[in-house]
Amino acid sequence: MSPADRIPFNDLSRMEPAVKREIGTAIQRVVDSGWYVLGPEHDAFEAELGAYLGASEVVLLGNGTDALEIALAAVGVGTGDTVVTVANAGAYATIAIRQMDATPLYCDVSPETLLMTPELFTTVLDAAQVVPKAVVVTHLYGGMARVDEIVAIAHARGIAVVEDCAQSLGAQVDGRQAGTFGDIATTSFYPTKNLGALGDGGAIFTNNAELGTLARRMRQYGWASKYSIEFDHGRNSRLDEMQAAVLRVKLPHLDRWNARRRDIHAQYRAASSAAARVVGAPDASFIAHLAVAVVADRPAAKAALAELGISTDVHYPIPDHQQRFPTRRPAPVSLPVTERAATEVLSVPMFPELSDAEVERVSAALASLGA
Repeated sequence: MSPADRIPFNDLSRMEPAVKREIGTAIQRVVDSGWYVLGPEHDAFEAELGAYLGASEVVLLGNGTDALEIALAAVGVGTGDTVVTVANAGAYATIAIRQMDATPLYCDVSPETLLMTPELFTTVLDAAQVVPKAVVVTHLYGGMARVDEIVAIAHARGIAVVEDCAQSLGAQVDGRQAGTFGDIATTSFYPTKNLGALGDGGAIFTNNAELGTLARRMRQYGWASKYSIEFDHGRNSRLDEMQAAVLRVKLPHLDRWNARRRDIHAQYRAASSAAARVVGAPDASFIAHLAVAVVADRPAAKAALAELGISTDVHYPIPDHQQRFPTRRPAPVSLPVTERAATEVLSVPMFPELSDAEVERVSAALASLGA
């Protein structure tokens, strides 16, 4: 099969022409303004994203990992603390926790959703030797964990809740946006995200004014005022004006793009079988950031899809607790569902610009795995 006939895993060059033109105009506006950091585009996007999410505080940052680190610092995580998280989400939360000189405490995930559940969270807490300082609830693949129940359990024990919405921006439960249930939330604007910039970017959002103020201080060196450092964990992490302008163009399209993703995912799910079970809910709590199938024999499934011209990827092949960190290796822990999923998950093409014909081909290919 020729490269031209292959269906790409993602193709950012397929952006709609009208959106490309809008972005070009927005970038030119920034160039003409001569203002490139913490300017009017940045401030406008903070306000617009806050209105979309229903969050009173939005703090734009250089990337999603900085957002996780600053969010953890804002809720008081520091040296020697313990933070509960999952181990099947690419180690992003783990890296942020380690950067705070804290220790990850891993929670297994549901075999159906591959997300943290209130029941599994409670099991971890009951077995823990210390009360964790925080929990990072990762809304993975575009699906929301049962975060309202997790928040209730955490708050009853004095544990702060950080929601990681890098893969779930725009997902909702009962009209309430992902990221507005816990104490503070983070997202990434990496180009492949449902709301992606033309480079790196990230954000923190919260309805807690104190946490919002702390995050703003930390994103700019820990300044209380210019050149006056009065806050720990300060750094230089600011979303630039061009990325803010690009994201302002894209934000009004997010719900439409998410709806298209859900439609594509529904077709994949209809082709699902015991041999290739597609993960994700058929409702607004799921925005199909990724289309992930659970397959018994991943090498064989990957090869079969490649033969049919379908590009694939794996999210994620190495659980956090099995990563080969040079120092401070995670303590041995048994996470049977996480470990099994790492050998069985296989992601197939998922982006709004897929053509109907391509979606049909991927669906047929998925169905063939169960034939």
